Amino acid sequence: MTKEYLAKTFKSGNSVALRLPKALGVTEGAQMRVREEAGKFILEPTDAPKRKFNVDKIWGSAIGLGLALIPDEDRVFEPRRLLGDEDGSA
Repeated sequence: MTKEYLAKTFKSGNSVALRLPKALGVTEGAQMRVREEAGKFILEPTDAPKRKFNVDKIWGSAIGLGLALIPDEDRVFEPRRLLGDEDGSA
Protein backbone atom coordinates (compact mmCIF):
# COMPACT_ATOMS: atom_id res chain seq x y z
CA MET A 1 0.00 0.00 0.00
CA THR A 2 1.36 3.42 -0.97
CA LYS A 3 1.14 6.30 1.49
CA GLU A 4 0.38 9.77 0.18
CA TYR A 5 1.55 13.07 1.61
CA LEU A 6 0.86 16.62 0.52
CA ALA A 7 3.84 18.91 0.12
CA LYS A 8 4.03 22.54 -0.87
CA THR A 9 6.60 24.34 -3.02
CA PHE A 10 7.93 27.77 -2.16
CA LYS A 11 10.48 30.24 -3.49
CA SER A 12 13.92 30.14 -1.87
CA GLY A 13 16.33 32.63 -3.43
CA ASN A 14 16.38 31.93 -7.17
CA SER A 15 15.13 28.37 -6.70
CA VAL A 16 11.85 26.63 -6.04
CA ALA A 17 12.01 24.41 -2.95
CA LEU A 18 9.80 21.54 -1.84
CA ARG A 19 9.07 21.11 1.84
CA LEU A 20 8.83 17.41 2.70
CA PRO A 21 6.65 16.15 5.56
CA LYS A 22 8.51 15.02 8.68
CA ALA A 23 6.64 11.70 8.51
CA LEU A 24 8.85 10.70 5.57
CA GLY A 25 11.83 10.46 7.93
CA VAL A 26 14.16 12.65 5.88
CA THR A 27 16.75 14.25 8.16
CA GLU A 28 17.72 17.90 7.98
CA GLY A 29 20.70 18.50 5.71
CA ALA A 30 20.36 15.14 3.95
CA GLN A 31 21.63 15.05 0.39
CA MET A 32 19.08 13.74 -2.12
CA ARG A 33 19.26 12.73 -5.77
CA VAL A 34 16.26 13.92 -7.83
CA ARG A 35 15.36 12.12 -11.06
CA GLU A 36 12.58 12.83 -13.48
CA GLU A 37 10.99 9.89 -15.28
CA ALA A 38 7.96 10.34 -17.50
CA GLY A 39 6.90 13.54 -15.73
CA LYS A 40 7.30 12.06 -12.20
CA PHE A 41 10.01 13.06 -9.75
CA ILE A 42 11.89 10.38 -7.83
CA LEU A 43 13.84 11.34 -4.69
CA GLU A 44 16.60 9.07 -3.42
CA PRO A 45 18.97 9.69 -0.50
CA THR A 46 22.66 9.67 -1.40
CA ASP A 47 25.78 9.17 0.65
CA ALA A 48 26.99 12.66 1.44
CA PRO A 49 30.73 13.16 0.84
CA LYS A 50 32.92 13.45 3.93
CA ARG A 51 33.46 17.06 4.91
CA LYS A 52 37.04 18.21 4.60
CA PHE A 53 38.62 20.60 7.03
CA ASN A 54 39.66 23.86 5.37
CA VAL A 55 42.84 25.06 7.05
CA ASP A 56 42.54 28.45 5.31
CA LYS A 57 39.89 29.44 7.84
CA ILE A 58 42.30 29.17 10.80
CA TRP A 59 45.65 29.76 9.11
CA GLY A 60 47.60 32.35 11.07
CA SER A 61 45.25 32.38 14.07
CA ALA A 62 47.78 30.67 16.40
CA ILE A 63 50.31 33.50 16.44
CA GLY A 64 53.66 32.86 18.15
CA LEU A 65 53.66 29.06 18.16
CA GLY A 66 56.60 28.86 15.76
CA LEU A 67 58.75 31.20 17.84
CA ALA A 68 59.14 29.03 20.95
CA LEU A 69 60.81 25.83 19.69
CA ILE A 70 61.47 23.02 22.17
CA PRO A 71 65.20 22.76 22.94
CA ASP A 72 66.89 19.45 22.03
CA GLU A 73 67.68 18.64 25.69
CA ASP A 74 63.94 18.73 26.49
CA ARG A 75 63.21 16.20 23.74
CA VAL A 76 65.00 13.33 25.51
CA PHE A 77 62.77 10.70 27.09
CA GLU A 78 63.73 8.60 30.07
CA PRO A 79 63.52 4.82 29.54
CA ARG A 80 60.42 3.24 31.03
CA ARG A 81 58.72 -0.11 30.98
CA LEU A 82 56.35 -0.52 28.05
CA LEU A 83 53.41 -2.87 27.72
CA GLY A 84 54.67 -6.27 26.60
CA ASP A 85 58.25 -5.71 27.83
CA GLU A 86 59.47 -8.70 29.84
CA ASP A 87 62.75 -7.27 31.08
CA GLY A 88 61.62 -3.64 31.50
CA SER A 89 64.21 -2.20 29.10
CA ALA A 90 63.11 0.33 26.55
